[in-house]
Amino acid sequence: MNWQEFTALLVLATAMSFSPGPNTTLSTTLAANGGLRRAMRFVCAVPVGWSLLLLLTAAGLGTLIEAVPMLRLVVKTLGIGYLVWLALKLSRSGRLGQTDASVQVGFWQGVGLQFVNIKAWLLALTLVAGWIAGKGDTMHRTAVLLAVMVVFAFASNFAYAAVGALLRAWLAEGRRLLWFNRLMAAILLLTAAWMVKA
Repeated sequence: MNWQEFTALLVLATAMSFSPGPNTTLSTTLAANGGLRRAMRFVCAVPVGWSLLLLLTAAGLGTLIEAVPMLRLVVKTLGIGYLVWLALKLSRSGRLGQTDASVQVGFWQGVGLQFVNIKAWLLALTLVAGWIAGKGDTMHRTAVLLAVMVVFAFASNFAYAAVGALLRAWLAEGRRLLWFNRLMAAILLLTAAWMVKA
């Protein structure tokens, strides 16, 4: 992989990883409601799930999903359904700790979420098509992509979780947390609406 390809990879990784999406929204919300320590299970799950998704996509699962419209529809429907369910749970919680009881996204749920996250699929397919498929040094390229994306997946979700944790004390006053959770729920619903059109 030459430096131009690597630079393009870094630009794409930055844009895709740090733009709001289901992962970053959940990282922020979990940290704002339960603290940074509690959000870390999910923050660490994202790179693990993303790595598995990228490896399976490179191994041919992405081609299968694109070739079988019913599989794509199943992945899309599960992703949309999960985001809507989370949004509904979030929109009702207005006290610190209340969200912990109603919306728990643990490590394995975070890993699994990557497989129904259309944004993650689109990125994995783009990376495999642009940086791996048809290239001679497949193993080296896959290793580089994997390393870069793990770092970006962790860094972006940790950054969003840190912001959520910093807002925690401010959100504890009055109805601020309820409105914050409703805003995060609205972002999840907008993401789900985008997924319907994707």
